[in-house]
Amino acid sequence: MRNPKPQEWLAEELSQNYIADYKAFNFVDGEGVRNSLYVSGCLFACEGCFNQAVQNFRYGKPFTKELEDKIIEDLSHDYVQGLTLLGGEPFLNTEVCLTVVDRVHQEFGTQKDIWSWSGYTFEELLLESNDKLELLNKIDILVDGRFELSKRNLNLQFRGSSNQRIIDVKKSLASGQAVIWEKCHDADQAYEQIKKSELI
Repeated sequence: MRNPKPQEWLAEELSQNYIADYKAFNFVDGEGVRNSLYVSGCLFACEGCFNQAVQNFRYGKPFTKELEDKIIEDLSHDYVQGLTLLGGEPFLNTEVCLTVVDRVHQEFGTQKDIWSWSGYTFEELLLESNDKLELLNKIDILVDGRFELSKRNLNLQFRGSSNQRIIDVKKSLASGQAVIWEKCHDADQAYEQIKKSELI
């Protein structure tokens, strides 16, 4: 796992504006029904990363206006709560993410919420480049921090290791410190996949 100094990694130098995947109408990448955009490229290299291929900044295919329009079309359904940015690292792909986020706000105002996962912590992002700060200011929920294999916990809601947090960004920016999302609710026990042999 790598720990960058403030403004050491810049999206303008790293991002290739590639998209690893887009998944519409899912229930796993945040609260409610969501449309999820997976951007390509990440330098954190967390041990146990579940999506190592997406660490490559040229994995997948270039972001297009057609995909942007498709995301907006999918978000237009009343039952879709919002957009989720994942990766890869969204804050190292700020051109793509800001393009989509600005379009969402233009089309829907505050009707749709925006979540983002990031290897950066909230506190690190406050010391980062202007584009990262702009993106931070335009999202609602941040799931922050590197995945740490030694702190892996299957009971956690929307995150993989206990150091990671679900942060209410608006409240955090207003108070100057990280404020945990009020709906955060971790499970009391984990439900591992049941093996077929155990059902016989």
